[in-house]
Amino acid sequence: MTATTDGSTGAANLRAASISDPTESTSAAGDMMAVARHAAERSVEHLLGRQDEQGWWKGDLATNVTMDAEDLLLRQFLGIQDPETVKAAARFIRGEQLGDGTWNTFYEGPPDLSATVEAYVALRLAGDRPDDPHMIRAAGWVREQGGIAESRVFTRIWLALFGWWKWDDLPELPPELMFFPKWVPLNIYDFGCWARQTIVPLTIVSAKRPVRPAPFALDELHTDPACPNPSKPTAPVASWDGVFQRLDKALHLYHKVAPRRLRRIAMNEAARWIIERQENDGCWGGIQPPAVYSVIALHLLGYDLDHPVMRAGLDSLDRFAVWREDGARMIEACQSPVWDTCLATIALADAGVSPDHPALVRAADWMLGEEIVRPGDWSVRKPELAPGGWAFEFHNVNYPDIDDTAEVALALRRVRHPDPARVDAAIERGVRWNLGMQSRNGAWGAFDADNTSPFPNRLPFCDFGEVIDPPSADVTGHVVEMLAVEGRAHDPRTRRGVEWLLAEQEASGAWFGRWGVNYIYGTGSVVPALIAAGLPAAHPSVRRAVDWLKSVQNDDGGWGEDLRSYREEKWIGHGSSTPSQTGWALLALLSAGERETRSVERGVAWLAGTQQPDGSWDEPHFTGTGFPWDFSINYHLYRQVFPLTALGRYVYGDPFATASAIGAGSGKGA
Repeated sequence: MTATTDGSTGAANLRAASISDPTESTSAAGDMMAVARHAAERSVEHLLGRQDEQGWWKGDLATNVTMDAEDLLLRQFLGIQDPETVKAAARFIRGEQLGDGTWNTFYEGPPDLSATVEAYVALRLAGDRPDDPHMIRAAGWVREQGGIAESRVFTRIWLALFGWWKWDDLPELPPELMFFPKWVPLNIYDFGCWARQTIVPLTIVSAKRPVRPAPFALDELHTDPACPNPSKPTAPVASWDGVFQRLDKALHLYHKVAPRRLRRIAMNEAARWIIERQENDGCWGGIQPPAVYSVIALHLLGYDLDHPVMRAGLDSLDRFAVWREDGARMIEACQSPVWDTCLATIALADAGVSPDHPALVRAADWMLGEEIVRPGDWSVRKPELAPGGWAFEFHNVNYPDIDDTAEVALALRRVRHPDPARVDAAIERGVRWNLGMQSRNGAWGAFDADNTSPFPNRLPFCDFGEVIDPPSADVTGHVVEMLAVEGRAHDPRTRRGVEWLLAEQEASGAWFGRWGVNYIYGTGSVVPALIAAGLPAAHPSVRRAVDWLKSVQNDDGGWGEDLRSYREEKWIGHGSSTPSQTGWALLALLSAGERETRSVERGVAWLAGTQQPDGSWDEPHFTGTGFPWDFSINYHLYRQVFPLTALGRYVYGDPFATASAIGAGSGKGA
């Protein structure tokens, strides 16, 4: 497929006409189809041009400046700063500062205290003076919010490393946690994998309580430098908060009397656990926070910076850096090549690219090579389950995830590979593993089964976002869709997933979005799954979802939902139109048989009218989540793959509309 001339102006005119004229005509429908096909062709050409020669796609993964600030703090702690890196990181951090002197955690979001504190300290390390105007504004706002004392625990841990905060004024996290068997509450496997990988090294840091010489004071970030941590009332003893606050006080007392030999054994056990989980590229879990804290923890135990484990860890962190043309350096919290590649493959195939196109075959080859066939942490709860699945990142064999596995299977099914037996075998292993990871309630989480303990989130230490991995509607929807495509729509386990989804639908008709923002993502994930699993478009649950999506469509024809929808009801389903969220809404409506409705045509016209001349879309808004509200993500490839998938299905239809027709030879025996 090749692009022809730039039709963005014509598309915009057609979009305006579509919005203002309620009369649908055959001519208008034909024009819309032509516009959609042209937009899809341009998008296909753009996306094909972004494929790596090895077969994968990866867009930047933007989060917030705490990643960059903590990278500078780590270098200061280890004594490995270099002027070029410091200058580039500071340039990026300054460029993200808002006019009032603060920093936020997502585009157009409100100021965030912890991000502002960390960014301010990083700029002080880079040489910015406290009497510089931009620093005066930042410090003044921090004091107005209550100062450092009101920031999150992780921010205060970083400050404690330099004596800017007292270790005694932080929640305790003892390394003896490593001795808890898996049936004891608050054992490390009660935490979600991302929290587990972070907490284990932090138990060593908490026990060691290191303090490096501070290069300057931070009095300007306290409301009262003489009393930086004013006392707060303790919650009632009969409340959960009260119970855990008193438990933390007891752990502080234990820190003073902990048997040295027991503590040394516990820290060594934590170190062994950390080293065993280091990936081949030197990282931990494919994400930045566990890697940072693992390097610090091992260094505190005597591992010098030239030790192979440390050298590999530090080198891996450098690979999270994105150097921009203006000389700024942004740190990615994670990299998403498997996720981006399977979504790009689906988008291209659904937009009419031939199943045996060399780009799709290369993508399939690369994804097949990324299959994980060894046990990981998930096997602690599922020891009898055979491995098979895919992770999110380049290297993360300890933590394959259920969502990626489902989407990779859906992507591989769209490719006519020269070795179909190899594809079938890989998908069969992935299907078997996903089925084995089903939680007791019939749904699926992202990394573990039944990771639903109520206790980890209540720890005073855990104020940085979600620390457990309960089932979600979006992941469950993707798994159900994959199982249906694999001919398992009537499998009892698939039906349990469907039943759970139907029960989780909210009164509005929408589903909550755990890994994408928010109800538009949840609904866009679930409706295609229910249709694939055999529910008719006339099913009341589907109709309620369709009605809700139509009710929140923006006047410009697109859809958008702000991250504040996780906290404020008035934002649910509302926000500036974005390409990815418009794509999600259209995927749901198209699967529900709404292809010829005015709502869908307006959405398609909005996508065509906002497409860039090179076939891409721009999307400054954050539409992904790590933790709802607490950690937001802008996946730079979302703006390309989801609009293209929606346009492709509008033009060509859903390739697996009759999922049961693909049952033969597609891993049914898993």
